[in-house]
Amino acid sequence: MNTEKIAARRLSLEEVTQLGVKDRIFVSADTAELKLSNCYVPAFLTKPGEDFEGGSVTAKTIFQEEVSCLPDDENECGVYLADENGSETIEVLQSAGVVLDLALFVPGGDKGALTALYAAARQAFGADVVQIWRQGLQEVPDVKVDIFEEQVSRGRKGTDSPKRDRRALDTYPTRVEFIDFSAGWKPTMELHKPLVDDTPTI
Repeated sequence: MNTEKIAARRLSLEEVTQLGVKDRIFVSADTAELKLSNCYVPAFLTKPGEDFEGGSVTAKTIFQEEVSCLPDDENECGVYLADENGSETIEVLQSAGVVLDLALFVPGGDKGALTALYAAARQAFGADVVQIWRQGLQEVPDVKVDIFEEQVSRGRKGTDSPKRDRRALDTYPTRVEFIDFSAGWKPTMELHKPLVDDTPTI
């Protein structure tokens, strides 16, 4: 297990409420996923501290797990901030690396192009480091599509056409599966039609 000891200080709830979502903090690694006691992980608040109500705060770790904690509860591990003059030393779990889940579009991609891509990655990070966990190859047509989110019909017939909001323009295959659509809206794809301005000019 790769860990690092750092000087830190425990924050009170009042200090936590002054933090923003970009402030790096440390929370207990004894979570549902990790289950590591006496160890901490880097995290960020899920919303500005000033927006919290009550004594419980929620943070999201760099390992994408949400945790709730009570900074003022002495029986809990609390929330820490790195501080060279801090009175405590905590053990922080380090990241082993990053697993990339990418959708790569390789124009005119063939086996030679993919081999070159993997070779470049291995040269940058080491042949023993870069591993291909899952590879799905799919030929795609060269078309452009508009992606809309469209209000889900409430079941009434004869109503006006559904409202829509354009979310993206993309080359197929689209990013539609990666877009977060609003509640009550559904994705719709159409072939891209360039906007033509017929306004007469002088």
